[in-house]
Amino acid sequence: MAMNPQQQGIIINEIQKAQTPQEGDKKSKYIEAKDVWVRKITIRRTIKEGFFMVLGIFSAGFGLKGFLIPNELIDGGVMGISLLTNKETGFPLPLLIIVINLPFILLGWKQISSLFCIKSIIAISLLALVVAVFPYPIVTNDKLLVAVFGGFFIGAGIGLCIRGGGVIDGTEVLAIFLNRRSSLSVGDFILLFNISIFSVAAYLLSVETALYSILTYIAASKMVDFILEGIEEFTGVTIISPSTEEIANFIKEKMGRGLTVYSGKRGYGKRGDTYTNTDIIFTVVTRLEISRLTSEIEKIDPNAFVVMQSINDTRGGMVKKKPFHK
Repeated sequence: MAMNPQQQGIIINEIQKAQTPQEGDKKSKYIEAKDVWVRKITIRRTIKEGFFMVLGIFSAGFGLKGFLIPNELIDGGVMGISLLTNKETGFPLPLLIIVINLPFILLGWKQISSLFCIKSIIAISLLALVVAVFPYPIVTNDKLLVAVFGGFFIGAGIGLCIRGGGVIDGTEVLAIFLNRRSSLSVGDFILLFNISIFSVAAYLLSVETALYSILTYIAASKMVDFILEGIEEFTGVTIISPSTEEIANFIKEKMGRGLTVYSGKRGYGKRGDTYTNTDIIFTVVTRLEISRLTSEIEKIDPNAFVVMQSINDTRGGMVKKKPFHK
């Protein structure tokens, strides 16, 4: 039976429709591909952060057992409190590292994130285990070398653990918590905290021991800054991406941070004479939050253009007012 042109047209349209993927299929394939990409990024990031933390733990353990503990010097922060308490009471150092750090890390559950808290608890527990059982050699008894290189290895350990998304010393968590409730900077709190520790050390041990311990703390602080590539207490982050809305929602809703969205233009080509309109996100976070932010940006848009710059301090806004929550 012959078909007229209209019938033939209807049949051809139906065949083409059947061969063309539907919009829902395209969306489901896109979502599936994105889920696979996010899983790959998560696994890769987890391995990288785990490597940093393990390396940091062994470095800090070497600084403690290879330099400070045999020569009766201390460091600043919670580690310094643990060493000083160990010397005065004889209480086991591995247990002190866990017990004294625990309140500070639990404080970070609300101030930073639950994931940060879990990572830090694992890192501190592993550091205590390494200090308890790993047989580090005693490198030297020269107090100047002990102070410099003990601080070097402890600072490297702290910096690497921060790069891994956690901490092995809870001092900065307390400083960030107090900073959000006063006008003093994070650096001011850490300085006052350590002045108190070294003053007690000078009274209980000796002035000479306290002075060498201050040198240890300075060496550790400089090494932390070096490992973190100069990242200060606050970091300004500029993000240019087509996925502006999704990234902005993460910063606002998941990180609890304020942000500013600028309207700008992107330039393309060798001469940059082709422009398209784009939104530009600017936000300020603490250095303990950088790992989570960059990881999430990479999941949302691996080609996003991200610029970071160090900021010594901030005033107002949501950096100090609203706690980090999961």
